Amino acid sequence: MNEQLGLILLLLQQMCVYLVIAYLLSKTPLFIPLTQVTIRLPHKLLCYAIFSVFCILGTYFSLPVDDSYANTRAIGAVLGGLLGGPSVGFAVGLTGGFHRYSLGGVTALACMVSTVTEGLIGGAIHRYLIRRGRVLELFSPVSAGLTAFAAEIAQMTILLAMVKPADVAIRLVSDIALPMVITNTLGAAMFMRILLDRRALLEKYSIAFSAQALKIAARAEGVLRQGFDQENSMRVARIIYEETGVGAVAITDREKLLAFIGIGSDHHLPGTPITSPHTHTAIATNQVFYADGNEIPYRCSITPNCKLGSSLVIPLRGEEGRVIGTVKLYEPKSKIFASINRTLGEGIAQLLSNQILAGKFEQQKQLLAQSEIKLLHAQVNPHFLFNALNTLSAVIRRDPERARELVKYLSTFFRKNLKRPSDEVTLQDELEHVNAYLQIELTRFAGRLSVTIDVPEALQGVHLPAFSLQPIVENAIKHGTSQMFGPGEVHIHATEPQPGELALSVEDNAGLFERKAGGDGLGMGLVDRRIKARFGETYGVSVECEAGRYTRITLHLPSQSPT
Repeated sequence: MNEQLGLILLLLQQMCVYLVIAYLLSKTPLFIPLTQVTIRLPHKLLCYAIFSVFCILGTYFSLPVDDSYANTRAIGAVLGGLLGGPSVGFAVGLTGGFHRYSLGGVTALACMVSTVTEGLIGGAIHRYLIRRGRVLELFSPVSAGLTAFAAEIAQMTILLAMVKPADVAIRLVSDIALPMVITNTLGAAMFMRILLDRRALLEKYSIAFSAQALKIAARAEGVLRQGFDQENSMRVARIIYEETGVGAVAITDREKLLAFIGIGSDHHLPGTPITSPHTHTAIATNQVFYADGNEIPYRCSITPNCKLGSSLVIPLRGEEGRVIGTVKLYEPKSKIFASINRTLGEGIAQLLSNQILAGKFEQQKQLLAQSEIKLLHAQVNPHFLFNALNTLSAVIRRDPERARELVKYLSTFFRKNLKRPSDEVTLQDELEHVNAYLQIELTRFAGRLSVTIDVPEALQGVHLPAFSLQPIVENAIKHGTSQMFGPGEVHIHATEPQPGELALSVEDNAGLFERKAGGDGLGMGLVDRRIKARFGETYGVSVECEAGRYTRITLHLPSQSPT
């Protein structure tokens, strides 16, 4: 028993070296294909090569016992089959088995056969889980450990059956069975844990898309509002291509390719009709179509020699959600499509869709005649759009009814942005616009933001320039309460300090306002100038702030409703 305990400890020490090598390799791009189900031939070959090396290393790190070796070879064979399927498991087992056979000994042939069997056992579990749609269980350390346990039991059985004389086999198995079962079971589980951590890290990268998306939003802001045509689409495609680093970017309308930049630009020519069945499917179904080149194959519809190997097609939606085109991201055959690019692509499509919708509205309706109102439209913060989309994504899973309400509020917000009948509205209309914005923010900052609106009904008919209140409320949250560690409070209050005058104030409890040289910010400055231009210099915007306690922005307006 003491000898077995000593052997277990020695094997665990060897296994630690084995796992350190695995951990170091997990930090390289070589391990990225192993974090997904291996289906494509290039990935199978890589899986075979990596686990064959680990299978051979398991033999090299082995400990001599009688005329055989106690080893961790099973880890490579089992994981090769578990992640690559039966063919990869067989190939890894055969490679590791031949290597062991070349070392000779009374157990050489039996060890070769058992190593092939271990690879096939891993491959059988792979096929079983895949056929039942339990893909995630392939990456479970528990599944890996149990598979290695079963494989080691099979190996001991094969040794007992094949090694002669029988008393030698029995003595050998009694010496190495427990140490090898324990070590290979733990090793396979820990190896899979390393892969699982790498997979989780890659998935966490997807949350980093916000910063990148906002850079794209800042650069692309307003481009497609000038028209959804070939020239503007090419400008936007170039921005997306430069910021995402994907293999290629394309933008289409419903019939033809408007822009293409990147790998394959020699045969994907702007102005030509759409030939991709994936694009036609996305347009027809109004759904994202993702051909990862692995589970769902991708093949260029123009030339078989195209180097592109995966494609993400995202519909661009106009009025009433109708598809007006697509934005497409591609990666070459040599590169896996990162999950961050898929998440980012869907966010970009939402942004571009709203830009196109805004642009068409401006062109068709021509309701936003004044340049300052157009400028205020351009100030709609991309942060809000992406934060709203992220909030909706989170709420949909736990409260679909609330999500539907938020969609309505988001729709109201953008409708108010785009469909003002004139540049002058009632205070009631402005409050509806602000409320739609606040409902999104209240959900986003659940438990950390409270808003009170105290506006007498008698004052809600007062007229004021459109977009006067919303930028002030947005500033109170963006530059005020969102920067606090504690709960934020925003109060919207309207009074008539004297007959004929309206004081409309927005107060937060952050007290973080800082007066800037040259003005108080574009949004607030425009609101002040537009009020003064319409009602005279005695009206406008005033600011009161006590650091750390409150910031109060007050709009001073005439309170008489026009006759």
